[in-house]
Amino acid sequence: MSTSIDPAATSLLRFATAGSVDDGKSTLVGRLLHDSKSVLADQLEAVERASLGRGQQAPDLALLTDGLRAEREQGITIDVAYRYFATPRRRFVLADTPGHVQYTRNMVTGASTAELAVVLVDARNGVVEQTRRHAAVAALLRVPHVVLAVNKMDLVDYAEPVFADIAEEFTAYAASLGVPDVTAVPISALAGDNVVTPSAHMDWYGGPTVLEHLESVPVVADPTGDPARFPVQYVIRPQTPEHRDYRGYAGQLASGVLRVGEDVTVLPSGRRSTIAGIDALGSQVDVAWAPQSVTLRLADDLDVSRGDLIAPTTGVPALTRDVEATVCHVADRPLRVGDRVLLKHTTRTVKAIVKDIPSRLTLGDLSQHPAPRELAANDIGRVVLRTAEPLALDAYADSRRTGSFLLVDPADGTTLTAGMAGAAFAAEATGEAAPAVADDEGWDF
Repeated sequence: MSTSIDPAATSLLRFATAGSVDDGKSTLVGRLLHDSKSVLADQLEAVERASLGRGQQAPDLALLTDGLRAEREQGITIDVAYRYFATPRRRFVLADTPGHVQYTRNMVTGASTAELAVVLVDARNGVVEQTRRHAAVAALLRVPHVVLAVNKMDLVDYAEPVFADIAEEFTAYAASLGVPDVTAVPISALAGDNVVTPSAHMDWYGGPTVLEHLESVPVVADPTGDPARFPVQYVIRPQTPEHRDYRGYAGQLASGVLRVGEDVTVLPSGRRSTIAGIDALGSQVDVAWAPQSVTLRLADDLDVSRGDLIAPTTGVPALTRDVEATVCHVADRPLRVGDRVLLKHTTRTVKAIVKDIPSRLTLGDLSQHPAPRELAANDIGRVVLRTAEPLALDAYADSRRTGSFLLVDPADGTTLTAGMAGAAFAAEATGEAAPAVADDEGWDF
């Protein structure tokens, strides 16, 4: 049996890019892909043809990521574009997110799983409102690392004081939001300065290039430091002659480490058992760590089904039916007090009612607007929910996996809202309590 823990065996970094309109974000991503030799020949030929058709002599590398027709025609990013590339040192999943305020929900989507965010700033304009908004979204989503890429340094004659002033202002603002790590890099995405190769025009800068930082930033955390959480996805009962009594609970370990012989509790029932075995990739192992997908076998025959959570008895999360969270509303129709929704948390889906919307957050200045009564598309605010069944919900600050949830329209399955349980980075504003919701088809709980 395998007993070693080596989560760093394959290094993968998920990162998102964000920036104001015309800061050169798509050009940076295109330059990163091009200079790291991550663009296929036919892709580059297509970009060259499209660039010539627009009267440009050199290839417009922004076209490598601006895939929608509307994006190419307007020269902006609208949708989240995912790109996969690799270097000898690390594999990457890149989410190129839009910078417009009306596409805040797209940035939230792209940054929700990111371990690093690259925020672009035009060296001529400095830190603007959209820059602060993007930093606030990164802080809200608890992205642990932020890179400030001060772009278009060629248009300010590669002046060190311009870069220093912008870096100082942004770093101070990010620190006030609780962002733990900010690295500032002066670049010219169009010319390729400090993107993949060091710039010959900025000998005053001695730090890493953007790619060097992406390759070296630590992203593998020690899984033993987090409490184990195992949401059950599927119950395996082969009932074949070879496995007549086999009962396994399959899923992906959301956090922490589980070991054979460990005492565990199944939630929400609260029943206890012991891990009798762990199966991974067809083999029996003694230990499993996040984010491995494994099958657990328990010593006792318990009533365990999809949506249940298995956790160590010594670190069981508290069950709750009252959820207070910060949310980003992603649907076109508003979220209102009294709405009946489905709450999807890990593999569990339960009915819920929106009991209150205490405040709406303005990301530009972090001001709170109390008692808005509803959240429109791209709005970020605080909500209070009441669920029909108890949830084993961690605070988002403690676990991005088990502290997040979705609100879904029960009528057609549309995703309405992305939620993060617990306190936000800004002080909460309390509004007037919402009126009680009347009993209606089993939704009064």
